[in-house]
Amino acid sequence: MGAAVLALGTGAVTASGCVWYVPALVDLRAGADRPVSRRLAAASCVTGWATAAVVVPLLLLGVPFRPLLAVAAVGAGGAIALRVRAVARRRHEEREAAVCWATLGPQPTPPSGARPQTVLALWAGAGLLVAVATATLLLTWGRTHGVSTPLAVAAPTALAACALLAAALRAAQSRETWTHHP
Repeated sequence: MGAAVLALGTGAVTASGCVWYVPALVDLRAGADRPVSRRLAAASCVTGWATAAVVVPLLLLGVPFRPLLAVAAVGAGGAIALRVRAVARRRHEEREAAVCWATLGPQPTPPSGARPQTVLALWAGAGLLVAVATATLLLTWGRTHGVSTPLAVAAPTALAACALLAAALRAAQSRETWTHHP
């Protein structure tokens, strides 16, 4: 593929990227009206698209591959660094906002007890473990002591069904606690 075709494709993609970099330029132009994290993210976006825009004339000028790659890598590295900084700053801003909101009033306490999913998993897991142990016992020890195969299969199946039923009932009780909490 020729450099002119690659430049044309990169230029077209860069021009169509205006849906990202024009709003980012607006955020940068707004200055202190926008949070720092948003301005950093906008700077990251503009840096990335500007790098693509700089690559187009370099391709048309016939710059060798290594310097062209170096320009693209430096631009991409800068955009990535700005984006990482924006994410870190956003988390910091969210923590600050949470502290401010927490001072405005009491927060509801979470309900006591485990979540319904945890209750279901624990009860079902314990019941199925008992069913597997019973099946193993009946199929190994029971065979030598006259336990029939249908009984060796039916007993653990009944235990597993009871365990799943108990798990569902316990999870429903736990769900009521979690959903009816103020």
